[in-house]
Amino acid sequence: MPESTSASTAAATAVATAPDLTAVVVGEGPVSIDEVVAVARRGAAITIDPAALEAAARSRAVIEALADDRDPHYGVSTGFGALATTFIEPEQRIRLQQSLVRSHAAGSGPEVEREVVRALMLLRISTLATGRTGIRPSTLQSYAALLNAGITPIVQEYGSLGCSGDLSPLAQCALALMGEGMVRDAAGEEMPAATALDAAGLEPVLLAEKEGLALINGTDGMLGMLCLALHDLDLLLRTADVSAAMSVEALLGTDAAFAADLAALRPQEGQAQSAANLRRLLAGSPIVASHKGPDHTVVQDAYSLRCAPQVHGAARDTVSHARMIAGRELRSAVDNPVVLADGRVESNGNFHGAPVGYVLDFLAIAAADVASMAERRTDRMLDRARNHGLPAFLAHDAGVDSGLMIAQYTAAGIVSNLKRLAVPASVDSIPSSAMQEDHVSMGWHAARKLRSAIDGLARVIAIEAMTAGRALDLRAPLQPGPATGAVLERLRVDVAGPGPDRHLSPEIEASVALVQSGELAAAAESRVGALD
Repeated sequence: MPESTSASTAAATAVATAPDLTAVVVGEGPVSIDEVVAVARRGAAITIDPAALEAAARSRAVIEALADDRDPHYGVSTGFGALATTFIEPEQRIRLQQSLVRSHAAGSGPEVEREVVRALMLLRISTLATGRTGIRPSTLQSYAALLNAGITPIVQEYGSLGCSGDLSPLAQCALALMGEGMVRDAAGEEMPAATALDAAGLEPVLLAEKEGLALINGTDGMLGMLCLALHDLDLLLRTADVSAAMSVEALLGTDAAFAADLAALRPQEGQAQSAANLRRLLAGSPIVASHKGPDHTVVQDAYSLRCAPQVHGAARDTVSHARMIAGRELRSAVDNPVVLADGRVESNGNFHGAPVGYVLDFLAIAAADVASMAERRTDRMLDRARNHGLPAFLAHDAGVDSGLMIAQYTAAGIVSNLKRLAVPASVDSIPSSAMQEDHVSMGWHAARKLRSAIDGLARVIAIEAMTAGRALDLRAPLQPGPATGAVLERLRVDVAGPGPDRHLSPEIEASVALVQSGELAAAAESRVGALD
């Protein structure tokens, strides 16, 4: 599937560290972040808990009773949005549901990544399984079968305002369930939905009352991207500690500022975790030991070294807050109207994406700042005035060779873009639906830019690790510690060490792949155990 031009993906990130889930049971309770990742990225199959099918049948009975009532009921016997007061006769209601999905499948722009669409579909199925949407059990099972067949509706970049849910992305998925629109099959080939359904032995669904709304009225797209982002950031923040430790060694820095009693003076949980990681990563380092004596005249390291636990830790705490919000959202039944346990069918505003949109923006801020600090360490290693005896730009023959000069330019350009991506989307709003929907969350857009931010963060960390690796080689005969030495050894399998100038782009991309796959972090952990 083509990648979106406006939101790069870190799809390969953290695959090595994810639980090996091959099957996921979707019931009345929530799915987990790990389950979202397993279905979205690794194609894990899903089954619907029989209890969830029974709950769906109970709520469906309530909807069918309302459908027979001559009084109008929103979403059952009326139009939608600004047309909520228009009564629809029974013989027109199947057409009403079809028209709803067709008209709302109004996306435009580049194609959204397969993993995002699969996450979105799983989360909509999870909400349908709560028994609060009034959907038929057969429709729920058909949606699950569509996902299990590896059929991925083509969803486009633009179409969600993050209020009334991710309407257009969800509608494009519902359209495929109806046998309309375009999809990609399990092999990634683009084709009409009807063709893909037929090849998989599936029948198109003829939607009944309320089902169109139930299929499109949720925050599943932005929540799916949040789950994937949290999974990726867990790895990237550990890897940022690894690359920072390499830089501390390369710049003849000290680990004294990372002491546990110093961290305890400011009891921020993330800071304590990052400081502990840095102590373990630098333990037993001959380079660090080489300048602990009284002859070493540097009083304290630059902020980009000394304050790494504070910045990396603040990012961790932001991730922890976002994970709490995601956990609540995963337990939610987001639809409008909803069928309550006592049989009432009530309109509500739970589809508003503000809770998810805010934390998506928070994470983009954290990603930008962690990357900014990593780029500053990279720049410091290349500057002969600040790198404590290393050649300018770590070049083989400075003047003839430029070394890693332009690798830092690349990191700087990415960081500059990350600062723009950190501008919140969730503070924006634009009214729609004839002013009925007069305040929206822009959560989908917050999620799309976060995906780009995570991709950029991985690249900046990779450039720092590559730069620090070359600097460590140039410190010979001094040797790095066991953990950072293992990282350097793994890096050298795919990225050559110091020498005359050569084509750098392939080496940067190789380093990026090692970061995104988790191999660089795993190399360090092979010596010191799992990092926090």
